[in-house]
Amino acid sequence: MPIAEVCVFIGLPESIIAAACSRSGQRVLHVDSKSYYGGNWASFSFSGLLSWLKEYQENSDIVNESPAWQEQILENEEAIALSRKDKTIQHVEVFCYASQDLHEDVEEAGALQKNHAAVTSANSTEAADSACLPTEDESLSTASCERPAEQTPSSDAESALEVNDAEATGEKENHCDDKTCVPSTSEEETGENVPTVEDTAEQPKKNRITYAQIIKEGRRFNIDLVSKLLYSRGLLIDLLIKSNVSRYAEFKNITRILAFREGRVEQVPCSRADVFNSKQLTMVEKRMLMKFLTFCMEYEEHPDEYKAYEEITFSEYLKTQKLTPNLQYFVLHSIAMTSETASSTIDGLKATKNFLHCLGRYGNTPFLFPLYGQGELPQCFCRMCAVFGGIYCLRHSVQCLVVDKESRKCKAIIDQFGQRIISKHFLVEDSYFSENTCSHVRYRQISRAVLITDRSVLKTDSDQQISILTVPAEEPGTFAVRVIELCSSTMTCMKGTYLVHLTCTSSKTAREDLEPVVQKLFTPYTETEIENEEVEKPRLLWALYFNMRDSSDISRSSYNDLPSNVYVCSGPDCSLGSDNAVKQAETLFHQICPNEDFCPPPPNPEDIILDGDSVQPEASESSAIPEANSETPRESANLGNPEEPSE
Repeated sequence: MPIAEVCVFIGLPESIIAAACSRSGQRVLHVDSKSYYGGNWASFSFSGLLSWLKEYQENSDIVNESPAWQEQILENEEAIALSRKDKTIQHVEVFCYASQDLHEDVEEAGALQKNHAAVTSANSTEAADSACLPTEDESLSTASCERPAEQTPSSDAESALEVNDAEATGEKENHCDDKTCVPSTSEEETGENVPTVEDTAEQPKKNRITYAQIIKEGRRFNIDLVSKLLYSRGLLIDLLIKSNVSRYAEFKNITRILAFREGRVEQVPCSRADVFNSKQLTMVEKRMLMKFLTFCMEYEEHPDEYKAYEEITFSEYLKTQKLTPNLQYFVLHSIAMTSETASSTIDGLKATKNFLHCLGRYGNTPFLFPLYGQGELPQCFCRMCAVFGGIYCLRHSVQCLVVDKESRKCKAIIDQFGQRIISKHFLVEDSYFSENTCSHVRYRQISRAVLITDRSVLKTDSDQQISILTVPAEEPGTFAVRVIELCSSTMTCMKGTYLVHLTCTSSKTAREDLEPVVQKLFTPYTETEIENEEVEKPRLLWALYFNMRDSSDISRSSYNDLPSNVYVCSGPDCSLGSDNAVKQAETLFHQICPNEDFCPPPPNPEDIILDGDSVQPEASESSAIPEANSETPRESANLGNPEEPSE
């Protein structure tokens, strides 16, 4: 009968807590019914994403059977049944606009076995062995793939975590068993995303990107389920540096902040140099903007200048500050990134100060993005947990929590094999609870879209731009849409394409919320436009829409009859950063280990002394990877030693 001190169900907050507990000497068991790390924080290759879609289709067809584990519950015990269905994803719709000349012999490059992605139209009655795609106006409700869902490769950086300005090279591959995840680098895939001679032969026309190419280059894609960025002085970056988990990943700086105004996309000046070099602003506007931003950096020292406006929105406050409509728009939507109708003056000033505070640490924008996608972050903390003895069991479902009637504490879980696993503490992601447990919980929803396009929304001399754009809400009751556009140097898409993430708080289904913005920024790919090199908007090759549950900010008291040693972790929220996950992880960790430091750095190998001359397992792990404060190439900025803030 396995015994652990902390039993965890996987997600980013849970992964952080697991790493912290393992680092403090707790025995940690990390279990998940899924075949990949991170839950709704995960990233997938293209074929892996299609498999994930198929899993959710099959998941919706699960019928709850009479649980056999009830026979194992003793007289002095009771059980809290866990849900077999994951209901966090809804309203999934997929569209393919790229040329669909997919042949049976097309398979993903680097695949271990022949593998066809079968995509079935919602209105189709045919079952096809090879991919069968709908027309532009048909949506996909299912997608199937013969092999298990392939998650994003884990970044096993051989140097300390770096912020790369040069395009990263190499593609990494996960080999995961039930306990640990061991990344490796394939020698055959160490080049950049450069098409082979065979690929070039399939492109007789310069801009012709087919669905067959996307399938074949599927391993070049790392598609996040949740779209976020990291503030360069945010809690997650600070935690990565403090814990030395930074050595397990690499980052790139976001290169541009964009605005959508009067039907056009334009770049927003951020730093002092950007402001004075901008051709969009007059000299008077430049002075106005710099004066206001200087005030925002130290607004708390001048309460008389904003106290009278605390009860109004930030949008109304900006109108009192002698800013032109042009500057008001930039500050509200591209710097503060707050709601025009819901954010107070204090909220707006705090957001603006945070934006400015993060400028210059690693580049001219406040944001970083992890190479290979956001799904790297849970894996980085999982790896730290494993280094200090944590055990991982994927594809291992849990049937129920066993509660002692007398003490009202959870004493064990029963897994899919009827085996009891005893633990002192249980961290459970909200999605695992049944409807009975969550009957009083009221969830919000997040609307998400993932697009593959053929070029950037704002064309420049460089095709390797990483951009964030906010499109304001146009109708009452709707929300602003955040757009993050990733280029191939982020290792999230194939060469010649862009991966675009759209996110907003849901008011309807994801497609209803986001399709109007997609239509403003992109045009569907059609064969008749292939020869036209001057298409005004980027062409849309492929699109996925879905709604994701937002379980953040839900009080523990909303859940029915939870034992005191069962801790609830929320899934992803709609915010741009991950501060909520870090705050939640630290709070719960201190409840479990009240006298321990939260994620301290691991000891240096030379400081570890054991009986005799043996070396701890983590020593070899650490010795293979330089410390986070080691020097990096001139083109890279190290997380531990950021550049001096730029003016």
